[in-house]
Amino acid sequence: MARKTSKKKVGAALTHIDAKGEARMVDVSAKPDTERVAVAEGHVIMTRKTLDLIVKGNASKGDVLGTARVAGIMAAKRTCDIIPLCHPLALSKVTLDITPDTKLPGCRVRATVKVKGPTGVEMEALTAVSVACLTIYDMVKAVERGIQIEAIRLVEKKGGKSGHYLADD
Repeated sequence: MARKTSKKKVGAALTHIDAKGEARMVDVSAKPDTERVAVAEGHVIMTRKTLDLIVKGNASKGDVLGTARVAGIMAAKRTCDIIPLCHPLALSKVTLDITPDTKLPGCRVRATVKVKGPTGVEMEALTAVSVACLTIYDMVKAVERGIQIEAIRLVEKKGGKSGHYLADD
């Protein structure tokens, strides 16, 4: 269950659907620019043998974690090009932390995205994580096809009218 610390009603109307039920891009022109931050995470589950290959830097395609990090950052910057109703944003910060975890086994991927603007960056953070996870898969799929991408979710959101959101662990 997620914990929500805003006053917005759960049953609020869908913002990307107009009165006729048609998709639309929300007009944010009247909203003030505020600092907004979103954090998302996901996991790439694999065998320990594949994880060891990544950690030791022995993947045939090169630096898996470095490439996935750059791919995630690039994806955050291009979110409006792949998610139809997202606004183009001048992101002020994108970080991608990829942590090998032998307990999974696999990699924990976490993106933090920041902007000062009239709309949030949740989709940019989620897109960054998704593409970083897909890049990890792509770079080691020749070694292991059964890799799983799991648990992609919004962890935290700050800023804007809807307030602060923090997911339960």
